[in-house]
Amino acid sequence: MAVQKSRKSKSKKGMRRSHHGLSGPSMSVDKTTGTRHLRHHIAKDGYYMGNEVVAPKVKKEKQEESQT
Repeated sequence: MAVQKSRKSKSKKGMRRSHHGLSGPSMSVDKTTGTRHLRHHIAKDGYYMGNEVVAPKVKKEKQEESQT
């Protein structure tokens, strides 16, 4: 079994772990609407790369309010 010759210092341990930090997801801004979304994903309003790909979902409550 491998046994280290000497103990690693806190500094060396920290340098080894320097790349282990987590970063936040990279976000994109849509060209036409300006909404933020994950890269390579459709925005909540249904736009992707400036084109409407999916019609946005509208709740029934909002439709009833707009009709009256």
